[in-house]
Amino acid sequence: MIIMPTRRAVLKTALAGLAGMAMNSSALAQLQIVVSGAEFTPLPIAVPDFASSDPTFGREVADIVRANLRRSGLFSPLDVNSMPAGVGNAGTTPDFAVWQATNVDALIMGQVERGANIQSSVRVWDVRAGSQIIGQSYATDAQSWRRIAHIVSDAAYSALTGESGYFDTRVVYVAESGPKANRVKRLAVIDQDGANLQYLTSGRSLALTPRYSSNQNMLAYMNYDDGQPQVYLLDMSSGRQQRIGNFGQMTFSPRFSPDGKQIAFSVESGGTTNLYLLELGRRRPVQLTNSAAIDTAPSFSPDGSKITFESDRGGAQQIYVMGAGGGGAQRISYGEGSYSTPVWSPKGDLIAFTRTQGGQFHIGTMKPDGSGERILASSFHAEGPTWAPNGRVIMYFSDPGGNDGPRLYSVDVWGRNQQQIATETFASDPTWSPLLG
Repeated sequence: MIIMPTRRAVLKTALAGLAGMAMNSSALAQLQIVVSGAEFTPLPIAVPDFASSDPTFGREVADIVRANLRRSGLFSPLDVNSMPAGVGNAGTTPDFAVWQATNVDALIMGQVERGANIQSSVRVWDVRAGSQIIGQSYATDAQSWRRIAHIVSDAAYSALTGESGYFDTRVVYVAESGPKANRVKRLAVIDQDGANLQYLTSGRSLALTPRYSSNQNMLAYMNYDDGQPQVYLLDMSSGRQQRIGNFGQMTFSPRFSPDGKQIAFSVESGGTTNLYLLELGRRRPVQLTNSAAIDTAPSFSPDGSKITFESDRGGAQQIYVMGAGGGGAQRISYGEGSYSTPVWSPKGDLIAFTRTQGGQFHIGTMKPDGSGERILASSFHAEGPTWAPNGRVIMYFSDPGGNDGPRLYSVDVWGRNQQQIATETFASDPTWSPLLG
């Protein structure tokens, strides 16, 4: 059972007594990262340990903030040993001349206290202009202290990039263990940085392709409980699981609509595979495609008006786009090789995909009309892209082959900053949550 406090319970607006910490819009306009391509120098930033009556705790929170910002690839946090002050304090104005000498452009000063709950206040400063960018206050329960660091990271990321953050999120994936020929595959969930591992299914039956709903409390996935793949729903708060229905020999490849009220999936029957749409709580799905091909891997546009999917109706797997009600499918992929696993970006501007060509797998993106194709990562086997909620980072899994197994990786939409995500076991089929609560 997974019960996470909502973002509303964690994030609090600045208190009346902290009015001086309100956002300074003029400062925000002075210092903001603009990233438009692969050539980019990360912004130098300093994050001293947070002031706290427990210095170890203040250091732990700041360590997570530093790690988040560094991992984004957009920031270059100053080494702690090079800082003129090892501890910051959100209640004081920094000595800008001293910090300017370190050649950083931005500075995060924070204070955090742990008791029955956790209280934190943070300021982000434009070091060159000597002005405040944001000032905010947060509170959460003691068991969710890491979320303070993630939300602070999101606030700084948003203020300095103009994009929403993605650190206060979780990732569900398929945890794989045991010998390669007979691996146990069960669902697991971690924070986006690999912390707070929890297993969601027992591994008694094979579980694949988990997909988050927009409210974050529901997962759709493929379960082999009765020997045939069937789409199940998992309530992450209660742990309750149920099959969505009995509509064909196999049901698989589920994906929620943006409002979380419907689920699109594939049904195999009589040698053909078509897409269906089911309103949750109803018994009968609506058929979206009707062909003699294999139509699968549906993914909704953010506004819910369209669906992208893969189909071999033209002889090889390619990517198509159609209206969410079905009909009028148009092919959008025309490169060499085959295309699969299309996933629409939360921003609506891109579709991520897997492309197989020349014995290699590639993770890439294209615009919804098929133009602007860009390959972001390639390997012996790479598959299953999933988007961070800000639409600027993609996670996927890659398997080097041999006796090794799959691992999770992330890369940004410019093809930079590829890195492995730490997991306890081999890992595949990631799905990235929206921002929590």
